[in-house]
Formats: sequence, structure tokens, C-alpha cells
Amino acid sequence: MQKKKPKAKKVVKKKVAVKKKVVTKKKPLKPGHSLTSRHGGLKVRARERQAVVSRPIGRVSHYFDKIKVAAIKLKAPLKKGDTIRIEGGTMTVKVKISSMQKDHKPIALAKAKDEIGVKISKVVREGYRVFKA
Repeated sequence: MQKKKPKAKKVVKKKVAVKKKVVTKKKPLKPGHSLTSRHGGLKVRARERQAVVSRPIGRVSHYFDKIKVAAIKLKAPLKKGDTIRIEGGTMTVKVKISSMQKDHKPIALAKAKDEIGVKISKVVREGYRVFKA
């Protein structure tokens, strides 16, 4: 008996059409307009998008709600009269430092790695980031 040879399979090549990319020029945003196409459909205001990216100088380690004071653990020096921005959750608070304390004593200059107390008008929570404004 003779063995039958298996038939060779035919290979069919398909032609694939290449789509051309359409390039559109993006117009610069005017102040106050919003951007909705990116960022998952969230509206981002132009002034927020153009904000200066800065490094955090500390974190809120505790908030004393009765006396409205935030304890801040610093990573960079801070002095009396500076303006700080506290960000966390969905809120941002700008505060000008009129007084700050370390170990219940008023100070004018705080060094890195110090933990200071700052009077803040709004409620902040532990873990909020502190930036120099």
C-alpha cells in the first residue's frame, strides 16, 4: 500500500488599507475656557492647566479643629509672611502665614524637618500637601 501525501494548504494574503491620520491645529485656550476632550471628560480650566508646577514643601500631619490650627511637617524652609497653598481632596486653600509656632513658642523662620503649627481658616486633613505659593 502506498501512503497518501497530505495536500499543501493554500495561504491567502489579504490586502489591508492604511488609514491616513488627520492632523488638526489646536487653538490656544482663552482664560476662563475649559478643556473637556482629554483628562477623562473632566473639565479643566485654562488657568489651572497653566499653573506652575511646584514641589511640595511639606504635609499636614494633624489638624486641631477647635483652635483651627494645622500641624505641618516641613521638607523645606518657611518664614513668616510667606504664602502657602494646601491641596488635598477636591480643595485648595491659600494662606498667608501671619504667625507660626514650634513647641508652643512663636518663631519667624522654620527649617526643613521642623513640625510647625499654622492658623488656618478652613478645615484641612492629615496628608494634604503643602506648597509655597
